[in-house]
Amino acid sequence: MIRPATPDDVPAILRLVRDLAEYERALHEVKATEEDLRTALFGEEPRVFAHVAEHDGEVVGFALWFLTFSTWLGRHGIYLEDLYVDPATRGQGHGKALLAELAKIAEERGYGRVEWAVLNWNTPSIAFYESLGARPQDEWTTYRLTGDPLAKLANT
Repeated sequence: MIRPATPDDVPAILRLVRDLAEYERALHEVKATEEDLRTALFGEEPRVFAHVAEHDGEVVGFALWFLTFSTWLGRHGIYLEDLYVDPATRGQGHGKALLAELAKIAEERGYGRVEWAVLNWNTPSIAFYESLGARPQDEWTTYRLTGDPLAKLANT
């Protein structure tokens, strides 16, 4: 079952975030706390959203997303920040159902796209996404400012 996340889901979402980070060899980079997620998802003016996949009453997967805007389309889109399903329940359709829910939201609200990033070495995920009709945007390179370079630029 796919449903919008609730505040009670925050511990499970954080556990899955940490599992995803470990899979992506970056657990040491996770700084988020339950309170951070609770505030972001359920605070006064949330700007990030989550859906969860349940199996036998337990949260086994999640999709965390936010809105983007395309000046070329003149419409909003969905950026999927994280999609993760517990390895023990993969192959049961949870990942596809989570993506289908986001596609449904995009269609219902008139959004122009759903997009996300995937690590180049993550061939199982790439194969899964391509099986759904997603295509890489390999003419674009993602850039990121964080930490000291972000602070330095902010102070110029």
